[in-house]
Amino acid sequence: MARGGRFRTADRERRARRAQMSPLGRRLARWLPALLIIGGIVFELVAPARFTASPFFSAAPLVAAPLYSLRNTALTALAALLGELGAALFTDVPDTSLSVTEVFTVFVVAVLALGINRVVRLSDARLASVRDVSEAAQRAVLPTPPERIGGLAVAARYVGAQADARIGGDLYAVQETPHGVRLIVGDVRGKGLEAVEAAVIVIGAFREAAEQEATLEAVAGRLERALQREGRRREGVDQYEGFTTAVLAEIPSGERAALRVLNRGHPPPLLLAPDGGLRTVVPAVHALPLGMSEVAGWPDRADEVFFPAGAVLLLFTDGLTEARNRTGEFYDPVARLRGRVFPGPDRLLDTLVAEVTRHTGGAGADDMALLAVQRPLEE
Repeated sequence: MARGGRFRTADRERRARRAQMSPLGRRLARWLPALLIIGGIVFELVAPARFTASPFFSAAPLVAAPLYSLRNTALTALAALLGELGAALFTDVPDTSLSVTEVFTVFVVAVLALGINRVVRLSDARLASVRDVSEAAQRAVLPTPPERIGGLAVAARYVGAQADARIGGDLYAVQETPHGVRLIVGDVRGKGLEAVEAAVIVIGAFREAAEQEATLEAVAGRLERALQREGRRREGVDQYEGFTTAVLAEIPSGERAALRVLNRGHPPPLLLAPDGGLRTVVPAVHALPLGMSEVAGWPDRADEVFFPAGAVLLLFTDGLTEARNRTGEFYDPVARLRGRVFPGPDRLLDTLVAEVTRHTGGAGADDMALLAVQRPLEE
């Protein structure tokens, strides 16, 4: 990316951070350097001659440096310097050397502020470049699904726990197959690049198996074998303890109001009825996560539930249910969503993301993947 492009991207990142502040905070940040300069001038006019306003004039460019562009920081520094010069020229100060020292101090601080602004802009540009790469990786691994697949309205969200980490071990996928629309939401054990690699393997295996296998049970078997191969490739404890919790779902194209769900150690999905009712799709038999067949073996079995027209199926990772506020209270989607009606899956997911952000104060401890599909009212 060209240097000018990096700086323009960095300016967008700075504006985005400001947008996350409260309206009062944004106004205060914008006007604080000017208020400091005005405060310094007023202080010089009303305070006795033995007191100096140079701390006001020195603070203004330092405050502006991380908040403003280079041009506005330079204008703030010039205004502060002129304010100090005016105070030195028009104020009756008995010690002239002291006034010269104060002007020189403000000048040095102004130059430092310009240097700080430059460093901040370069840092923002690097951060923006990293985010661009992260976003490209997310689009490649977790592409945004079409708004409609197989006649169903679809929406997905991925929210990273860290602002600079756009992708991790949480995953989702949805595709139309000869057997109907099939979905997966999962959570790979661990963090970092190894978790991302495992997520890529699970998604790749799911897309192939969902197209070829006749049943969800067979799809789960393919995912199990793919994770076993990945485990043998790894070393140390990850060779034995790598696993993925996942929910597989299938909405058959030839069967009205049918939904099949296969849960492998994952938080159960929620089914939101068009009248505000809510049902937790708990599996009849609880199973271990994918990749743990060496610990225990059992035949997979999908549960079939009623999926009426207008209902929304919500699949999510534990970043939703384990989101805590300052007092340690978990976010409870069942209690929050029961009795509420949403016009579509997009509005539902936007509401969830906003509520979790408010609940945690923007400091979530885990990534969160959300996938929602809605059966149309008329079929």
